[in-house]
Amino acid sequence: MSNPAAAQTAKFVTGSTLRHVVVMTATGSVGLIAVFVVDALNLFYISMLGVQELAAAIGFASTLLFFTVSVAIGMTVATGALVARALGRGNREEAAAFGGASIVFVGLVTTALTLAVWPFLRELVAALGATGQTLDLSVRFLNVVLPSTPIVAIGMCTTGILRGVGDARRAMYVTLGAAIAAAVLDPILIFGLQLGLDGAAISTVLSRLVLLGIGLYGAQIVHRLVRLPDRHRLAAAVRPFVAIGLPAVLTQLATPVGNAYVTAEIAAFGDDAVAGWAIIGRLVPVAFGAVFALSGAVGPILGQNFGARRYDRLYGTMRDALVVTLVYVLTMWALLGLFAGHIASLFGAEGQSRELIVFFCLFAAGSFLFNGAIFVSSAAFNNLGYPTYSTVFNWGRSTLGVIPFVWAGASWYGAKGVIAGWGLGAVVFGIASIVVCFRVIRTISQRPTDAGEPRPAPPPAANSPFSTGKASTLG
Repeated sequence: MSNPAAAQTAKFVTGSTLRHVVVMTATGSVGLIAVFVVDALNLFYISMLGVQELAAAIGFASTLLFFTVSVAIGMTVATGALVARALGRGNREEAAAFGGASIVFVGLVTTALTLAVWPFLRELVAALGATGQTLDLSVRFLNVVLPSTPIVAIGMCTTGILRGVGDARRAMYVTLGAAIAAAVLDPILIFGLQLGLDGAAISTVLSRLVLLGIGLYGAQIVHRLVRLPDRHRLAAAVRPFVAIGLPAVLTQLATPVGNAYVTAEIAAFGDDAVAGWAIIGRLVPVAFGAVFALSGAVGPILGQNFGARRYDRLYGTMRDALVVTLVYVLTMWALLGLFAGHIASLFGAEGQSRELIVFFCLFAAGSFLFNGAIFVSSAAFNNLGYPTYSTVFNWGRSTLGVIPFVWAGASWYGAKGVIAGWGLGAVVFGIASIVVCFRVIRTISQRPTDAGEPRPAPPPAANSPFSTGKASTLG
């Protein structure tokens, strides 16, 4: 099947790095923010039912779901890095083999994780601080949504393949399509069929199916970058996938661990406080979706140039990414501060819940200057062969940068102190991660172009684990 898009290989090794960063971030942001907007609308619809416990239940359930989805995000990072590097080396067959193997790994791991977590949902949600009716509602929501984890994980894996090849537009379609599906289904199921919380859960599952379908179409039908492996090829792909994927998964798990601690601390101040934290949790990705998208955008650009040994372009890519982060976060922080009261009113927040939302918009939102620095440097570490650094900085931020700050804030200033501590902890680790990142790039840039990894790969031999002759394709 001939397709112009499929002919693209390493599109990021030439042209303006700033343009690549902006285009990849902009297209990534549209789809990502759309998902988060719909997620926020989901909570908005639930809050319209007038039962405070429902919003709190969504907050607790989302904290637990964040763990399972974070595993998928980490493996998606590995997928994008391996595909981008192979394309940078000019080896499309290897890229397709890595795409297929990654989908298999993601499906197996997330299925096992789902089966391991499912029997202990009540105990896990209770450990986060949920009690009574809130606990019952959280478990009810999770019983519907959790089994769809492998579906969304494989769908996310396809976006890694699409970003790896540089097809930002189709990667955007994957998440945008899922968001549109959820936007249509939410009001129908929650209000039209009067299913309430169950309607929100069913809508989540159906939108994940849409995400998977669009992702597979782009990755395989358009780009032919999903080549299902036999046992030999699967075994050959394990080591490079785990080398990036394991540290990336550990990195991604750091954030939900930190958020779980924040949720447990804030639960001590009542369901009002948890509801406020849940709304902040929806507001953050909507407001700062471009920062989240930026980390996914920078990875393939760095990966392709690293694979092509264009080390001179690594520094410019990082510099441009940080400039975009700075301009975006300052602009969004100003807008949040200006409309803080209106945002709280939009969700019908009152009392302590309203106070926390306004406090976040005015003060804690500024911490994303430093969170953004961690996101971008982590993308660089994962794609340049230093994934352990990403793990160290993200776990440092989510433990040493959360626990003491949040504990002190809760002790001295109550629920607002929890939010303040959560924001302040990012400062030290954000600055440190950037300093180390540029040192890594300087080290890489000093390598001779004919030494070190990655090496350009010739077309695979007939007995290669990535050869065409032994592959079976999807579609």
